Amino acid sequence: MCFHTSTTNKVKKLEKHFKVGVVDPSMESYFDKPTYHHNGFSHPNMLVIPQERSDLLAPGIWGIVPSYKTKDDIKDYHKEAVRYGGGLNARSEKAFDHFIYKNAIMEKRCIIPVSGFFEPHDYKGKKYPFYFKNKEDYPLALAGLYTVIDTYITFTILTKKASPLFAKIHNKKNRQPLILDEELTHNWLSVDLSESEIEDILQFSYPEEQLSVFPVSKDLFSPKVDSNKKEIIEEVTYSELPNLA
Repeated sequence: MCFHTSTTNKVKKLEKHFKVGVVDPSMESYFDKPTYHHNGFSHPNMLVIPQERSDLLAPGIWGIVPSYKTKDDIKDYHKEAVRYGGGLNARSEKAFDHFIYKNAIMEKRCIIPVSGFFEPHDYKGKKYPFYFKNKEDYPLALAGLYTVIDTYITFTILTKKASPLFAKIHNKKNRQPLILDEELTHNWLSVDLSESEIEDILQFSYPEEQLSVFPVSKDLFSPKVDSNKKEIIEEVTYSELPNLA
């Protein structure tokens, strides 16, 4: 599952790449600070492009919360939902059935721009983190769903069955985030998609040849180490690991 991401792109780069504007220019300095490791379970604020305003980058809280909750319920709900993954990921196969997702899939789809994300690889009972990014360092568009609670956006990242590359890396869960190309990013935010058209997008596999994948430091998994540092997205060699990418 996708519980760890990296966002190092400047807001201006995201605006240009996705042809959007930030909802409040005063937020630019906050989101311009690179975050090398977002641990989803800390429920960070991240920029998203919501379907209702697909021309804007807006702040959202990672960890979807039912729309009938109030802003004062958000933290408590995240604590309660931690046993179910904290609302960080949504299985695309349940998008039309789950009690939260089914109310969002038609009208509250979003894009979560990231510079990369991390997935664990299990080798002989030990976990090794791998980092995924676009080979040309373009932002990656992760498909998601969201709710609006008072004025707060809460969101989740959609996941799907792993492609061959992801199955080799994320070899215990065999899942991957739903990454969209430029055309499908635009389509995903369209207001007039039918259910069958949405289902087609949910099956999309991002071209593996456009991804760079490599192992990184195990500090990513350590609660005792500050892993929000530039070194966490740099390649690390483990002599015992076979070549997977």
